[in-house]
Amino acid sequence: MEPMKPIFNYTLDNSKLTLEQREFYERNGFLVVKELVDAKFLDNCKQRFVDLCDKKVPWGSLTMMKDVSLMRKGAVGENLFYKVQDFVYDDVLFEYCRHPTILDYVECFTGPNIMAIHTMLINKPPDSGSLTSRHPLHQDLHYFPFRPANRIVCSWTAMEDITPENGCLIVLPGSHTGELLQHDYPQWKNGVNKMYHGVRGYDDHPIVELSMKKGDTVFFHPILIHGSGPNRTRGFRKAISTHYSCAEMKFIDIRGTSQENIAKEVVEVAKRRGLELNFQDFWKFRSRLVRGQQPVKWFSSL
Repeated sequence: MEPMKPIFNYTLDNSKLTLEQREFYERNGFLVVKELVDAKFLDNCKQRFVDLCDKKVPWGSLTMMKDVSLMRKGAVGENLFYKVQDFVYDDVLFEYCRHPTILDYVECFTGPNIMAIHTMLINKPPDSGSLTSRHPLHQDLHYFPFRPANRIVCSWTAMEDITPENGCLIVLPGSHTGELLQHDYPQWKNGVNKMYHGVRGYDDHPIVELSMKKGDTVFFHPILIHGSGPNRTRGFRKAISTHYSCAEMKFIDIRGTSQENIAKEVVEVAKRRGLELNFQDFWKFRSRLVRGQQPVKWFSSL
């Protein structure tokens, strides 16, 4: 009698991942690949971010986000901005989304037709003392009105050495096998940055701090609970990431679900920027094909 073939729910048959790597991701919901991205490439991305902070290049459709506590202290440039989002239309940063070495791994989770759906370069300046540089524990699926969740993956690359002292990622291994939980703004004494929602109602769970070297990349599932601590050093902590999905994604109706709060907030922010977009159109605007073919009716409704 032949042994039973393992059942994989979160990865696809692809020779890129070893059996050990597949089993680790299936069990834990994340996988770190060492030295995946070249240091020179990351330095170019860092310089682009600094130039954007200093307004040496136009922002266009990019979203530049400021740390609330540092803004009150009069910080400027790289010391003020904690994130740039929506860089799918930026000539320099978009090359991260299209990086062939990253996409070879992404295909193991999404399949051959790949959309870049959410892009971020995350900067942690030295914390002001109010701890606003930390990121509450959350699940990325909270922000996404499309499914299936198992065909979504995040690629998150350390742009410099990242440690618990400067705010490394914190993950709850195995939490990706659960469900999407209610998210709200945490009741932190000194406030929290815009759209930094956190999970509530989850049980105590072991955590893992992901110390990473420059160029190391972690891939993780959108239901994995994760966050990051404050930057207690005098230097910066930068990472660049893209969420990818299969191009065959379908929108869901989020009315009456835990995602209504973030949908309302996103639409309001878009309106303040002069964009009359509903939650679904917002995600179509920030998505872009990076490999394979795009269906004629991509991101249609279930």
